Amino acid sequence: MKAAIEEARLGLKEGGIPIGSVLVRAGKMLGRGHNKRVQENNPIMHAEIDCLQNAGRVKSYRGAVLYSTLMPCYLCAGAVIQFGIKKVVVGESESFSGASNFMRSHGVEVVDLNLEDCKQLMQAFILKHPALWNEDIGRL
Repeated sequence: MKAAIEEARLGLKEGGIPIGSVLVRAGKMLGRGHNKRVQENNPIMHAEIDCLQNAGRVKSYRGAVLYSTLMPCYLCAGAVIQFGIKKVVVGESESFSGASNFMRSHGVEVVDLNLEDCKQLMQAFILKHPALWNEDIGRL
């Protein structure tokens, strides 16, 4: 999760939304990324999507764990299910409840760490940039 938080902070430093993600299997980091919707003017470049793209072609996701600082949305949860990732560990789901039930209903183990660092990062961002946040979650 530490690397995912580093990614989130990097995204914030770049002027984007502070959400980070890392894909790990057997203790090896396969990919990492952060939300780049603002930086790349790309509506689907969420942290988890950036992470999976940076991982490149992975023949099998068996045993891989996706870490994300925030509960994945339905877009990212769909990628998790599509690729057969069976475990997702999130920093928090208080700022955004996301698609935890959707993932669980498809056999994904979802672990919410409820980390203060992740909550504070998101809550400070949401307070400072409410319009951008509402755009990101489709509530404008």
